[in-house]
Amino acid sequence: MHNYLDFEKPISDLEGKIHELKRLAAEDESIDTSDEIGRLEVRVRDATAEIYSKLNAWQKTQVARHPQRPHFVDYAARLFEDFTPLAGDRKFSEDAAIQTGLARFRGQPVAVIGQEKGNDTKSRLKHNFGSARPEGYRKAIRMMEMADRFGLPIITLVDTAGAYPGVGAEERGQAEAIARCTEMCLGVKVPIVSVVLGEGGSGGAIAIATGNRVYMLEHAIYSVISPEGAASILWRDSTRAKEAATNMKITAEDLKALGIIDGIIPEPLGGAHRDPDKVIAATADTISDALSELSGRSGEQLRSDRRQKFLNMGRNL
Repeated sequence: MHNYLDFEKPISDLEGKIHELKRLAAEDESIDTSDEIGRLEVRVRDATAEIYSKLNAWQKTQVARHPQRPHFVDYAARLFEDFTPLAGDRKFSEDAAIQTGLARFRGQPVAVIGQEKGNDTKSRLKHNFGSARPEGYRKAIRMMEMADRFGLPIITLVDTAGAYPGVGAEERGQAEAIARCTEMCLGVKVPIVSVVLGEGGSGGAIAIATGNRVYMLEHAIYSVISPEGAASILWRDSTRAKEAATNMKITAEDLKALGIIDGIIPEPLGGAHRDPDKVIAATADTISDALSELSGRSGEQLRSDRRQKFLNMGRNL
């Protein structure tokens, strides 16, 4: 069953009518509803196109968080061959919020790092809703060290509201682990291509997104704090999240204009959850183009370019 967002009510009403007509036709074969269904389907496409052509920042936040939006496991299954997951940070424990492994991407050996939110109650609890503890970031560091040693390009898929802020995580050095992970991204001599799939929240996201090329899906968001968190700090009122989202410039269009990201990957009409195969194919093409572009550069050049890229952010505004 499709989950509709609050601003999608016109779409929901039309698709509800289509479902009802199909049900009637299935119950009584003498009833021909094909013409009416065809007209309604055209109206659905028109309504969806109109609504999604003018989404505001808060509505894009809702799309980025859609429960049926494809997550890391969906991308990993379609993007990579021979994906072999690696677990544990070799210091404390395994953290399922961050997934790492070795794989082949269109025949090329790569290292893969991504955040997984889960798609039902059981898996969301297992993956802690994509919010990693220090062990997750130390596991990512371990994977990046291996990739650097063997000359493997690194592909990172970002989807987290932020790093886990629990007491245990802080006691085990959450801030230090994020900083070390970001430092490792800046230091490796292999290409890093990062894609923000849904939410890119704060240091929990940038810890694995400090790449040579950073892309966002069309309706993804990327910010230093969630809109609710910003509203709570600025106005002590989390209900002003919509206002905060607008002012924070968190959409792909905003961040491309500011020079924070390198490109935007288009989503199917109605969002990535409407046609996961299409958006995953577009993501694969973008990653492939980026790796091809970076393939001729030396390790020192890759590292220098990456550092300069992030040093330059905000200087020319």
